[in-house]
Amino acid sequence: MKRFFGFGRKKKGRPAAAGSSAKPFPTGAYELRLKDLGKLHRAAARGDLGQVRQRLKKCGIDERDAAERTPPHLASANGHVNVVTYLIENKCKLNLTDSDNRSPLMKAVQCQQEECVAILLEHGAKPHLADADGNTALHLAVRSPNTTVAGLLLEHNAIIDARNKEGNTPLILAISEHHEDIAEFLLQRGADVHARDHCERRILKVRKKDHLVCCFQLQTDTERAHGLFQGSATPVTSWWTKCLSVNTYRLK
Repeated sequence: MKRFFGFGRKKKGRPAAAGSSAKPFPTGAYELRLKDLGKLHRAAARGDLGQVRQRLKKCGIDERDAAERTPPHLASANGHVNVVTYLIENKCKLNLTDSDNRSPLMKAVQCQQEECVAILLEHGAKPHLADADGNTALHLAVRSPNTTVAGLLLEHNAIIDARNKEGNTPLILAISEHHEDIAEFLLQRGADVHARDHCERRILKVRKKDHLVCCFQLQTDTERAHGLFQGSATPVTSWWTKCLSVNTYRLK
């Protein structure tokens, strides 16, 4: 039977069967099948530190499961700070990647496990690694969206204008997906407003004389040349305004 790890926030695990003393199996960002997990990986996913210690007497700390996940991947995705800390203290490798080319840090970011993100970064996890789609941890933070996690990544030298395979920088991604808070945050941290994606869309600025603001949308030069940025007929992907007088940003 499959047990599903949904994208993003942790959810409560299934209740144990009546009369059972077993801990409920956790949910998180992975789709897990019990047959793919050895006892060490199950313990890491559950956050069972005692079992992790016991299993490490017989298993390698960086042992992989059928999907190339290591114990730090599973512990990080589910926010088990004590297990992550123990694995780090015992010299696990922090930058190994799973079958999607995602590191434990990327899984912690994807699942918004802020404490795990901080611990991993403090101990040498690399924030600039890219997954199979070219997304870095900062792209995943934008998709969450989580400004706290994005800030932690930038404090540890994440590349603010890194591009994924579609040519999207984190800022372009934030605008495309209507995440105003994190778009504001990236702009305040110096993200490049002149970047273009692979479709040659760029962030277009238009001054409104009456309100001292600049409107931003993703638009190609061809669209601009045909005057599509006119009135209600504008094919706006997303746009937001910058209040020039106070140097702050907000979406409209």
